[in-house]
Amino acid sequence: MSGVEERLTVVRQRIADAAMRAGRDPVSVRLIGATKSVEADRIRAAVVAGLGDFGENRVQEALPKIGAVGPGPRWHLIGHLQRNKARAAVGPFAVIQSLDSVALAQTLDRAGRATGQRVSVLVEVNIGGEASKFGVAPDAVEDFVQALAPFDRLQPLGLMTVAPIAADPQAVRPMFRALRELRTRLQRLVGEAFGELSMGMSDDFEVAIEEGATMVRIGRAIFGERRT
Repeated sequence: MSGVEERLTVVRQRIADAAMRAGRDPVSVRLIGATKSVEADRIRAAVVAGLGDFGENRVQEALPKIGAVGPGPRWHLIGHLQRNKARAAVGPFAVIQSLDSVALAQTLDRAGRATGQRVSVLVEVNIGGEASKFGVAPDAVEDFVQALAPFDRLQPLGLMTVAPIAADPQAVRPMFRALRELRTRLQRLVGEAFGELSMGMSDDFEVAIEEGATMVRIGRAIFGERRT
């Protein structure tokens, strides 16, 4: 037995508890199963248990899994997207959560135009200012979002971040709060539709929910330790 169903039940309860602590409806939080290094059998077990959203880090790893798992799930690209993989990402992924440059926006817009699709994106923000992480600097996000206006095939939905690793999840609470406040300011500029806030993973998702996350990306807590 994979244990996926049991772990998924526990994660859903933790999400509900965190949402209620913040005075939120648990339904307002979308759970995304992060499937890096997770094989198709365990993903299918999560589908059977009712999970409908999954996130992959790399296009080339995702495409065989998407084919093997079959129709039904909604897939998110949650890892860095290279421009030469952008065309392949449009279509298989319902949301590309890692938009971090105008050049990539242009490539995705062109791919959307060629395929006749709207491309839903989140702007990745390097909220911790870490040199090892991708994302737009927080003080540059407003200009970046405004620079997306000419790309009419893009549909910006909100912000995403990968918080720094911390032994105590409370240490990253201020970063989650800062991202929420940034999202709220941007909504005043570009509209209420820019409302998604993808933040929080296995070690810190409860704090992220308390600070307003609308999407959490959880791998280990659902699927167990990665198998290499």
